Amino acid sequence: MTEKQKEILEKSAKEHGTPVFFIDHEKIRENYREFREKLPDVQAYFAVKANSNPEIIKTMYDMGASFDVASFPEFMLVHDNIKHLPEKERQDFIWDKIIYANTIKPAEVLAKLNEYKILVTFDNIEELRKIKKHAPDVGLVLRIRVPNTGSMVELSSKFGAHPGEAVDLISEAVNLGLGVEGISFHVGSQCNNFDNYSQALNFASSIFKEAELRNYQIGFIDKEGKKRKILDIGGGFPVKYTPDVKSFSALSVKLNSEIKRLFPKEDVQVIAEPGRFMVATACTLITKIIGKAVRDGKTCYYLDDGVYHTFSGQVFDHQHYPLHSFKGGEIKICATFGPTCDAFDTISLADELPEDLQIDDLLYAENIGAYTVASTTYFNGFPPPKVVHLNK
Repeated sequence: MTEKQKEILEKSAKEHGTPVFFIDHEKIRENYREFREKLPDVQAYFAVKANSNPEIIKTMYDMGASFDVASFPEFMLVHDNIKHLPEKERQDFIWDKIIYANTIKPAEVLAKLNEYKILVTFDNIEELRKIKKHAPDVGLVLRIRVPNTGSMVELSSKFGAHPGEAVDLISEAVNLGLGVEGISFHVGSQCNNFDNYSQALNFASSIFKEAELRNYQIGFIDKEGKKRKILDIGGGFPVKYTPDVKSFSALSVKLNSEIKRLFPKEDVQVIAEPGRFMVATACTLITKIIGKAVRDGKTCYYLDDGVYHTFSGQVFDHQHYPLHSFKGGEIKICATFGPTCDAFDTISLADELPEDLQIDDLLYAENIGAYTVASTTYFNGFPPPKVVHLNK
C-alpha cells in the first residue's frame, strides 16, 4: 500500500469510526479482467460465498460475470440484483449464468429452484431422488471427487462422487428421466499444487468418454441450438498472500494447455467458480487499539475487531492477516487480541508492530476480502465492521 493510500484510508477510518472494512471495486474489476485475460475461454462464475456484499455482486454483474451460489439466500442476492431485467431476460440470465454449486440441497429449496430451471450440482443417488421428486426441471452437473493435496482448505472429504462411480450415477440420472449437462470438480481452496487440476481434468475427460461409449447423452442445447457439455473446473485459484504462493499466471498457462489437449471439441463449455481470486486483494480492514498491556514481557494490543468478526478467516479459512501500523517505531513481536471476553479471540501472538503504540492508534490488515466479513458474528454483542465502498 502506498503512503498516499494509507493517508486516504486513515482519514476515512477516522471519519467513519472503527472497525471499518474498505472494499475497492476498481481492484475487483482489475482481478476480473485479469481472470478473463488469462483464461479467455473460461466463463467466471463468481463464488458469492467468498464475499456476499450486494455491491460486490452488482460490480461483478456489471463486468459480465456469472454466479456460483450455495444457498437460497445467495441465489436471492443475485436474483434481486437482476430484478430490473424484463421477466424473460431475468429467466434467461438465471438459466444461463447461475449455478447452485452445493451438492446437498434441502427439499424446500429444490422446490423453489425448480421454477427457474436452474443448474445444480449433485454427487450421490439420494440427492438425485430428491431432485426427481422436488425439482425435476433443473439442469444437473455431476461433481466428482478429485485430489486436494496442497490446498489450504480441502473439500473432497465432504463433496464429490468417486470418479469410478461417476458413470453409474449418470446412468441413475438417466433412468430417473433427468438430464445431466456436465461434470464439475473442485481442487480445494487456495490451491498451490497445480497437479490437482491436471488430475481432475483427466478424470473428467475419461468420464465424458466412458459415458459416450455407453450412449449416455450428456449436455444441453444452447441459445444457438447447439448441443454442448459443461465442464466446471471449480475454484481454488491462488492469491499471492505470501511469496511462496505460485502465480495465477503459471496456473493459467497449465490450464489452457490441458483443456485444449483433453477437450479439443467445440462442444465443451468451460466454466469456473473463482471467489477468493476476485475479492481477497480488494479489501482492507482498519481497526483501533482499545487496550494495551504487557504480559510475560510481551506487548499486547486489544483491538475492536477479532476472530469472531473480520479475522474469522483465520479460523475458517486457515489464513493469517498480518497487522500493520500507520505509525512508525521500533518493531517488536507483539500479541493482538479481539474485543470479546473469549481467550479464543486471539488474532496473533507474533504480529510485528511498534511496541510504543497507544490506545486509539489505528492498525490495518490488507488482502482480507475473502471468507472474512462473510462469516462475522455478533458474539458478545459486538457488531461486524462498517463497510465503506471505494471506486464504485
